[in-house]
Amino acid sequence: MIRRPRGLRARLLLANLVVAGAALGTVLVAVSLVGPGYFSEAMGHGPGDPAGAAMEAATLVAFQEAVRTALLAAFVIALAAAVVVSLAISSRIAGPVTRLAAAARRIAAGHYAERVPAGGEGEIAELAESFNVMTGSLEATERRRLQLVGDVAHELRTPLATLDGYLEGLEDGVVAPDAETWRLLRGETARLTRLVTDLQELWRAEARQLPLKVDSIDAAAVAREVVERFAPQAAARSQTIIPDVATGLVARADRDRLGQILANYLSNALRYSPDGAAIAVTGRRDGGSVVIAVRDEGPGLTPEQRDHVFERFYRIDPSRSRALGGSGIGLAIARALAEAMDGRAWADSAGPGSGATFHVALPAA
Repeated sequence: MIRRPRGLRARLLLANLVVAGAALGTVLVAVSLVGPGYFSEAMGHGPGDPAGAAMEAATLVAFQEAVRTALLAAFVIALAAAVVVSLAISSRIAGPVTRLAAAARRIAAGHYAERVPAGGEGEIAELAESFNVMTGSLEATERRRLQLVGDVAHELRTPLATLDGYLEGLEDGVVAPDAETWRLLRGETARLTRLVTDLQELWRAEARQLPLKVDSIDAAAVAREVVERFAPQAAARSQTIIPDVATGLVARADRDRLGQILANYLSNALRYSPDGAAIAVTGRRDGGSVVIAVRDEGPGLTPEQRDHVFERFYRIDPSRSRALGGSGIGLAIARALAEAMDGRAWADSAGPGSGATFHVALPAA
């Protein structure tokens, strides 16, 4: 039983040999069928000439022998040329493919920094470029995963240490089991619950596994509802929320998720703005999008902070954020929700001390 070649080089060599053999076979058949007739016609011997007929038969045999010799030589030369050409071509094609296969095996083993040379032409170059883009994405995903694990461990350590310390104090009788102690313990457990809930929400949003009811909604009405919900919180610190949302803003979005994004923006604006500050909520139509923004009077953002503020667990001032109860996940959730609804979220700021504006853009209905 003949085994079919498995290697790409062997297959290319076999394909070239088959093509060369088919071409030579075609030439052999054509010469065998057409050659003698043309030869006789070229000799010019007519009928009734015994000497001419004898000479034609002898020369025809010589002609056929010469043709066979020439075809055999051509077959050997074509075979050698086919081997050389196929080896050259297969090296240019199979070499990059072999390197891609080896790199893919190393990536499967966890070496996500693997890259392949982007040389070559045509589809091979495109394949190498796509492979490098894929490995870059995998490396970034793995880096974010490791960072997430470290961030979660860091965020959980503080409340768990507090709970452990107070529970040990209660057990040893050092800490009195009074109302203040129970309030503090409940606060830490609430912080843990909020962190776990936010992480679950973020994971589901980034994986696009959140149930979304996308429909044509009145974005202006959603913004007004969120403003009314946060008005008492703003009044407690003499802050003012100024709504400036145009009417008739109809967007294709999930009403509750849009409210969640705006609530996150407003919560951060109230948290980081000083007492007596004015927070503006604006809404407008921008081409094929509905854009709603929340402008605060907080500490503002540097260009670097503006680029990273939507990353999970990123804090401009870590100690101040924890003291204010922020988990560092809210803006990451807002961006994931916006992207899940085919929109986007971003921030603008003139610099430190100038406040910041957080935008969400969704497709207009």
